[in-house]
Amino acid sequence: MKHILTATAALGLIAFAPSANAFCGFYVAKADTDLFNSSSKVALVRDGNRTVITMTNDYLGDPTEFAMVIPVPTVITKEQVHISDPALLEHLDAYTSPRLVEYFDNNPCERRLYDAEAMQDGDTIIVTATRKAEDAKALGVTIEEQFSVGEYDILILSATESDGLQTWLDQNDYKVPEGAEKTLGSYIKQDMKFFVAKVNLEEKAKQGGEMLRPIAVAYESPKFMLPIRLGTVNANGDQDLFVYALTRNGKVETTNYRTVKIPSEKELPIFVKDDFGDFYKDMYSTAAEREGGHGVFMEYAWDMNWCDPCAADPLSRDELQELGVFWMDEGVNDPAIRPRRPVPGAAQDVFVTRLHVRYDAESFPEDLKFKTTGDRNNFQGRYILRHAYEGDMECEAAKEYKQNVNDRKDEEVKTLANLTGWSTGDIRTRIEESGKGGYFEVSEPAPDVKWWQKIWPGE
Repeated sequence: MKHILTATAALGLIAFAPSANAFCGFYVAKADTDLFNSSSKVALVRDGNRTVITMTNDYLGDPTEFAMVIPVPTVITKEQVHISDPALLEHLDAYTSPRLVEYFDNNPCERRLYDAEAMQDGDTIIVTATRKAEDAKALGVTIEEQFSVGEYDILILSATESDGLQTWLDQNDYKVPEGAEKTLGSYIKQDMKFFVAKVNLEEKAKQGGEMLRPIAVAYESPKFMLPIRLGTVNANGDQDLFVYALTRNGKVETTNYRTVKIPSEKELPIFVKDDFGDFYKDMYSTAAEREGGHGVFMEYAWDMNWCDPCAADPLSRDELQELGVFWMDEGVNDPAIRPRRPVPGAAQDVFVTRLHVRYDAESFPEDLKFKTTGDRNNFQGRYILRHAYEGDMECEAAKEYKQNVNDRKDEEVKTLANLTGWSTGDIRTRIEESGKGGYFEVSEPAPDVKWWQKIWPGE
């Protein structure tokens, strides 16, 4: 049975500006998409009615078992399809990943201030076109376009009714999940077309390698959306979807689901440095549950010119153009949105928003619909480790500093428990076992002896 990427539901191809304050600190870890099973990545470049969508393919099985069906808002021609480099989305994921940073306290006995600097074309004709078109027409299916690009043979279909479309897809080895007729029918009513692809084995052999490369599609439509429902029909549990939206007008949010910022700027115990992946997964799950399973989480929103701290360098102009950013040479250069810390070679006027969605058919009954907000304020999922000063401290201020650090560590334990659902007892045990970030010993102050107790001791 062939496996299908339906909508962008399995977009990882499952088997188938105003200035912001500089944060400073040292980036030490990131929470990238590799932490999540059954995850998919898609880049959306959007300006006006123009959209370029790049869909990742992580399918590693027999290429004859691969197939893909995606609803699209308009007919797509060969010139609108491009086979892209997998490294682009990997770089975009790294650049936008939530990150862990650390700071180191100064000696409280030295009254000085310091700044810690931030770190860091195939022309192959698709088989027997005439007969395929006749068979399709008899089922109410029209083959609007057919062409090959790279290692993919692609058809653009329209249909008048879902049963005929399902029958045609089944007959041509695009095994749509059982029970998909209703979802297909809703897309047909919206006058959506269907982008379907298979692997061209001859071209795949020439291209070599095991991975299938991402497919990029450019089109014009007033609909700024991402179809996800078809892929939930036979999904085995929740799926994680990462959307990287690139615009020149600021943040992107969903219009039909609540967009919330991931909890950020939280100070955590030092041992989390060695367990950041588990922390982030549990924190995300807890946040999603608190949103009732409907939340779309913003994990990053930043001008592509710079970052602070950087989990990866911003994408270059060439990389952004490959992703479909088409406006870089249009002469837009607004001084109001120039970065404070320009990065040599970085592109101008590109703002990236990273959205993370965990969804299933019940919690996300509608496709994702988006809007560009015009808000260019920066945001990132950022988590902080503060190392206490551990050298000699011989001064009056040391005692107060130690007590303040201990109070801070108590707050870190409470924060971590609240974010993840971990018990405070387990967290304190982990702190002790790690040997990192323990508490200072602070001598108890001598009891306050009243003057009359000195006259009559023992009273």
